[in-house]
Amino acid sequence: MFSKKRLAAAAAVATSAALVLAGCAGGGSPEGGATYDPDEKVTLDLAFWGNDVRADLYNQAIEAFNEEYPNITVNATFLGFPEFWEKRQTEAAGGGLPDVMQFDYSYLRQYSENGLLLDLEPYLGSVIETDPLPENILGIGVVDDTTYGIATSTNAWGMFTNPALLETAGVEQFAGGDWDDYDEWIGEVTDASGGAFWGGSDWTGRIQNFEIQLRSEGKNLFDEDGTPGFDEDRLKEFWESGDDIRDGAVVPQQTVEELNPLSAFDAAKNASELTWDNFGAGYLANLGENYTELGLVAPPVTKDGAKDLYLKPSMLHTISAKTEHPEAAATLVNFLVNSPESGEIFGTNRGLPASETALEAADLDPMSQLVKDYEESISDRLGDAPPVPIVGYGTLEEKFRTLGTELNFGTTTVDEAVEQFFSEMDVVLNQ
Repeated sequence: MFSKKRLAAAAAVATSAALVLAGCAGGGSPEGGATYDPDEKVTLDLAFWGNDVRADLYNQAIEAFNEEYPNITVNATFLGFPEFWEKRQTEAAGGGLPDVMQFDYSYLRQYSENGLLLDLEPYLGSVIETDPLPENILGIGVVDDTTYGIATSTNAWGMFTNPALLETAGVEQFAGGDWDDYDEWIGEVTDASGGAFWGGSDWTGRIQNFEIQLRSEGKNLFDEDGTPGFDEDRLKEFWESGDDIRDGAVVPQQTVEELNPLSAFDAAKNASELTWDNFGAGYLANLGENYTELGLVAPPVTKDGAKDLYLKPSMLHTISAKTEHPEAAATLVNFLVNSPESGEIFGTNRGLPASETALEAADLDPMSQLVKDYEESISDRLGDAPPVPIVGYGTLEEKFRTLGTELNFGTTTVDEAVEQFFSEMDVVLNQ
């Protein structure tokens, strides 16, 4: 049941949207398309990835949406993440994408540049409220100066720590500093554990750590046109910076493989892990009842005062370019992103709500509050989001990880890894 306070706020949101839609009824849509009649019976297809828990939340959200918009029927379907994108690729080839889609950041450029997603600019500030969404959040869904997606939730790069392991080792929480300071701290924890666990993983195996170092230097991994912000020497320097910690300080790759599918942090074999801040709930679930809390602190600093961190969308909502009901679809997107109902129903299931309206209505559990506090604490390091990932970015991210694994195993050299990565990058950028 919804609270009276939230229902009042929801009514204000819904009334505003209804007025906008009614105002468009006689003059066509913002794009000059078919006239929209707010009383017309409309059916929209909504697709998302997730599980039965998320499906139930979407069903609740759709029910709440229909209380305000009884004329819009929403047919929702969901799949697991890999299957979701396999189906979207099939639909894209046949020209039949769902009206509204939960969307992953890594696919936004590919689908928008192929003309598959609706330009949302005409709906911003009217059908889709922008006041609850900070500018840096709105900018996340922009490709080539056009908005194609609205972030439902955000996350940022951070460092999780395991307080129970640190207490066992008798080592204080990482107090901040540069990458050398972090390496020293990792070694201290590993030594103090007596071989029971390690201070961290080989952080040079994650492309995101390379990215935030580049951002400290005023560069992107890849610019809007796909130009890389680094050369062979810079990548070599990055991978060579892990030489010392690979010699016993970080968890050995063989141990990592033996623990799979759990990570070393999930299995309480690592006292720290650099990753996206929305991984916390999953870590706690895997760690089990002996571990009731996590620490979350900022990554090491490359350059003081740099805007090296940024907010990334956990997911976005987009609309098919071929939808027959663009304003109704935009109304649904607005509800799923901005409404107090969405905040109260989803909570942090989709990540920390990007909309201030939804966030205020969300009931944050201790882990979600930790993430919220963390993102507020790094505000002085938050810069604009980088350009939307290039087509094929996922392939390069995986290649980077694989090469990092081989470096940790000692089965390849830094020079060989650099050569392989640039060969792969040449293929991706010129496909």
